[in-house]
Amino acid sequence: MQEDRRLAVLRAIVEDYVHTEEPVGSKALVERHGLGVSPATVRNDMAVLEEEGYITQPHTSAGRVPTDKGYRLFVDRLTTVKPLSAAEKRAISSFLDGAVDLDDVVSRSVRLLSQLTRQVAVVQYPTLSSSTVRHVELVALAPERLLVVLILSTGRVEQRLVELTSPLGEEELAALRSRVLLAAVGQRIADAVTALRDSVTPQPDLQQPDPEQAPGLVADPTGAVVEALVEAMSDHRSDQRVAVGGAANLARYGDSFDSAVRPLLEALEEHVVLLKLLGEAGTGGLVTVRIGAEGPYEELSSTSAVSTGYGPEDQSLATLGIVGPTRMDYPGTMAAVRAVARYVTRILDEA
Repeated sequence: MQEDRRLAVLRAIVEDYVHTEEPVGSKALVERHGLGVSPATVRNDMAVLEEEGYITQPHTSAGRVPTDKGYRLFVDRLTTVKPLSAAEKRAISSFLDGAVDLDDVVSRSVRLLSQLTRQVAVVQYPTLSSSTVRHVELVALAPERLLVVLILSTGRVEQRLVELTSPLGEEELAALRSRVLLAAVGQRIADAVTALRDSVTPQPDLQQPDPEQAPGLVADPTGAVVEALVEAMSDHRSDQRVAVGGAANLARYGDSFDSAVRPLLEALEEHVVLLKLLGEAGTGGLVTVRIGAEGPYEELSSTSAVSTGYGPEDQSLATLGIVGPTRMDYPGTMAAVRAVARYVTRILDEA
């Protein structure tokens, strides 16, 4: 009973401190939360919580504020994540459904997440290495010119032009398309590259290309298409590419500028740092919360990160989440991060 009551006291302190930004006293807790006990009992519970390191008194005669350990217990003991309202769900759906391509999805997601949480939002672009080939299309633009279109599970679309030395008939194009689709579709990038290259067999009946032919013209259409696809699958963009939004939200934390805001503002310029703050992408809707010193950087020990992976259930393509000072609305933030990740996953699946 005492443990449950002290947990209720800690929960009330966290909620009040996040809301009021002021140290919390016992009288205020009794008045606001109806704990069903006297202020003296609450003071005793607060003394125990302080002794155990869950709360601290920043100044003599002041109320208490949560420590990193207190926030951690609060998050770990959450029975349910604060549900989003119907209006919030509709706003997420309508805002993200209007995206026209992957860049737009990422851009909209980071803006939406920062607005919902009033924190700094970070969305990692899907990593090419973890994606699969959704579709390949070969389009004859001219008898001797093909457009190769590659569509990945991340929603990324790549197009390449292939110039041939001789016309390619409809039947030959259909056979080539079937061959490429059979080798690549549904495969992870690395496996697709291997399968595509294995599909290229020597064709001795083909005339050897003329050494004097124009650069870029190839005699073997299969080999040309395969090389175009392999080149398109090469990750020209770093896996560490991220979008960041909502830095202006840090203005709310002016009282802790030197300890929490300044280091985080500097970190926003370093995408590698942000990705390490968010941590590895989780699967299955798992939301990860890193509080204060639990993070990888000592200079960001006043910063918390709430993150999750997005992508198919059996694999996460990338990570999204928020970073901000430890004094944050963890239940609401966790709900927003999880909801946005689910919507982004659905959009990419349906793209």
